[in-house]
Amino acid sequence: MSIKTSQTTNNKNGMHHVNFSNNDGDHKVNPDRKKRYLTAKYGQHQMNLIKKRLKVEMWMYEQLQFLFDSDEDEDLTNIDIDLDEVLDLDEIKERKQWLRNKLIDAKKSKELVEKFIVELLERANTL
Repeated sequence: MSIKTSQTTNNKNGMHHVNFSNNDGDHKVNPDRKKRYLTAKYGQHQMNLIKKRLKVEMWMYEQLQFLFDSDEDEDLTNIDIDLDEVLDLDEIKERKQWLRNKLIDAKKSKELVEKFIVELLERANTL
């Protein structure tokens, strides 16, 4: 079984074409061309959504460190808050109660925990 690699070339119209060859480097089209590999990119809209989600997740992580008085080196593995699970719950009351149950062992005051829950739900709704 041989593995195929790809090579991209331009034609007269400026369009890109992908040419495949065997793994032994048999490029009949243009042997002088450097080998290239076909990769996929995210579109601009998709990248913006990913960045937005990552920003919320990083904020959440920082807030959890604060609420549980943990250092950056400490692990927060015993606290498992998944934004998808939160968003899958239908009502705000359900979401708040689910988060309260997860944050029951927080070392900071209940007021700070409630403030975190409200802000997290606001940010999660923008996703």
